[in-house]
Amino acid sequence: MNDAAVYEARLELVDFLVEVFHDAPSRAFLERLFTGDTRLPEGEVNDPLDRGFEELRAFVEANRDRPIEDVREELRSEYTRVFVGPRPPVLAHETYYRDDTEFIGQGLADVEASYGAAGWSPPEDYGEENDFVVVELAFLRYLVDLQRRGKEEAFGYERVFLDEHLHAWVEAFSADLRENTDVGLFTSAALVFEGLVDFEDELVAQMVST
Repeated sequence: MNDAAVYEARLELVDFLVEVFHDAPSRAFLERLFTGDTRLPEGEVNDPLDRGFEELRAFVEANRDRPIEDVREELRSEYTRVFVGPRPPVLAHETYYRDDTEFIGQGLADVEASYGAAGWSPPEDYGEENDFVVVELAFLRYLVDLQRRGKEEAFGYERVFLDEHLHAWVEAFSADLRENTDVGLFTSAALVFEGLVDFEDELVAQMVST
């Protein structure tokens, strides 16, 4: 796989996770998923990603022939139950899963400092605090896009963000989500998120050490 294809694959994985975690999946997203326009790697990458893709394929096969609005309504209901509530079982925020800060406390400022150091401001259309999973994924996408455009310093920013933020909570969040839902789209996304962070960690380690 050449460099351009690797960057495209990295960005597609981030975009997939943003679609799943931002809100109840849209009709357009599900149509892309069920018609094969969302490409899934065939080879082995790492254990969480491989398991996540396998679960996602199973979800697609089980639902591709059903009325798409029925699937969408089921996903909307489950998304609301799991992430919105009242009393949602999963709070998709970094500071919720960290023991060294209060929920939406000082740790939030630390996350925002990482954004500012890289010259990035979170978009205002996510409707959540800036340690929300989708905001952190949007920042990761920004860094990957900088790297694709030849900004080598973005590898350093990503190295810090992985070490100080994503690695600190992705496994706990993934396990929590998988414990609180059995809907394949969400359980697979939990594993894909975990595997993406591992993949990015290995890639950036190679780039920063060179």
